[in-house]
Amino acid sequence: MTLTKESNGVKNYITPSGLQRLRDELRFLLARERPAVTQVVAWAASNGDRSENADYQYNKRRLRQIDRRIRFLTKRIDAAEVVDPEVPRSGRAARQVFFGATVRYANAAGTERVVRIVGLDEIDLDRNHISWKSPLARALMKSGPGDCVVLHAPGGTEPLQILEVRYERIPVEPFSPPPGAESVSKPGTRTGG
Repeated sequence: MTLTKESNGVKNYITPSGLQRLRDELRFLLARERPAVTQVVAWAASNGDRSENADYQYNKRRLRQIDRRIRFLTKRIDAAEVVDPEVPRSGRAARQVFFGATVRYANAAGTERVVRIVGLDEIDLDRNHISWKSPLARALMKSGPGDCVVLHAPGGTEPLQILEVRYERIPVEPFSPPPGAESVSKPGTRTGG
């Protein structure tokens, strides 16, 4: 997941699945991870001199990281503008590339590729989910099947032929606690007390 800073008032376009992922991560941090790290901090603080206590210092730093992530997620969720690619579209909106489109295109060599245009919090290059603000998505926007567009990228320009535009569910990898999260530590590890 990519962290970006945007000015206040800017909409955070996102699919329903992407918003659910952000909400799941926020819920995990608030209900499980932050309380678990707070418990470790309290335990480490009870062990005496905090200036030389690595457990205390590490976990206080981790707590600050969690709090920053909570603030970030809260802002992104509050600014979310949900766009459901599965909602039926008509006219130009059904035939042209907009947020939520699945686009099949070919480059000048004839190599075909499929990309899905998603929000900044949903980028997953392994699954060909690209940001609506990326150079490729910007080149594809408002084009339809049969159109030729030019991709202006740092490496130069490349002509692309739009082959197909679809609007369908965009699968987003669900949130799962990261390895090493304090609240998902193995049994028998220090959890306070």
